Amino acid sequence: MTTAFDPVDLAGLPLANRIVMAPMTRNRATGGGGVPTDSMVAYYAQRAGAGLIVTEATQTAVVGQGYPFTPGLHTPAQVAGWRRVTDAVHEAGGRIFAQLWHGGRIGHPVLLPDGLIPVGPSPVAADGQVFTEDGLKDCVTPRELTDAEIHETVDGFAAAARNALEAGFDGVEIHGANGYLVHQFLAPNSNRRTDAWGGDAERRNRFAVAVTRAVAEAVGAHRTGLRLSPGNPFNGIDEPDPEAQYTALLQAVEPLGLAYLHVCDVPDRELLARLRKHFTGTFVLNPASGDRPTGLADLGLIEDGSADLLAFGRQFLANPDLPRRLALGGPFNTPDRASFYGGDDSGYLDYPALDD
Repeated sequence: MTTAFDPVDLAGLPLANRIVMAPMTRNRATGGGGVPTDSMVAYYAQRAGAGLIVTEATQTAVVGQGYPFTPGLHTPAQVAGWRRVTDAVHEAGGRIFAQLWHGGRIGHPVLLPDGLIPVGPSPVAADGQVFTEDGLKDCVTPRELTDAEIHETVDGFAAAARNALEAGFDGVEIHGANGYLVHQFLAPNSNRRTDAWGGDAERRNRFAVAVTRAVAEAVGAHRTGLRLSPGNPFNGIDEPDPEAQYTALLQAVEPLGLAYLHVCDVPDRELLARLRKHFTGTFVLNPASGDRPTGLADLGLIEDGSADLLAFGRQFLANPDLPRRLALGGPFNTPDRASFYGGDDSGYLDYPALDD
């Protein structure tokens, strides 16, 4: 029987176990310019016992920044900063992928330079508010991307993927979930276009497929993962028929031979099982677990074949040595919600390991 603690080959990349550190925005790139800090180097190195680390969402372009103090992968300084992170993780024996992200309509002009405003597939504001340095602000109506700008945005994902390899990452994950730009193109309530990038499910899929293909061509499909959250309403998304939408999407990306598919926050396990039939590669699951963190109760998802790898969020945030704690059955540190986003090293670097 396969367990979460068994090694696995991820498209030629050997992983020590099947426990993934899920991408988690922490808003700690506080030194300016979206450059990773010393604290971020230490944070990721502490968690190198994961079979695979997937970084926090990392913007592919200036206009893609959705929150304050998030890192990027579109400038030389950012690449150099991430190189320090990847070197530290590799020295500690870990593997790490960069999550490539564009916030789309989730953002605010106060986060952007030179009078920029957030962009999206259509000029439809998300129903909600966004965090800024000045507190919560209502989401604004984004500027609709032109056809030429859509192609430029696709190229931006590919360029960021190449930058990720230059920075020493083992691969990249495309953030196509949780209501950000790729997801906004998939959903009919945020994508109301009538051109080649919107309308029916196939045309709404076109941007996600184009980004995935461009990234795979830039760095190799074996270094490319894709994260999706079918039917997740986060950030104002409404998908009335996620099965049809994502069946078509998975059928389109399946021939690319991606390193993995990462699915998160899908409480309907029957839908998940049906969708998985359309992707034959490595399947990473970040299960919907409600108010409790993903933990011991979810390890059976590896054993029963529901997933090939299992992603943990809050538990990895609070337990830098999570694989060891899971193997021992605990105990586990309690995540401090007050320090999840932004701040100093409290609630970031000071969670103790068992040896401490």
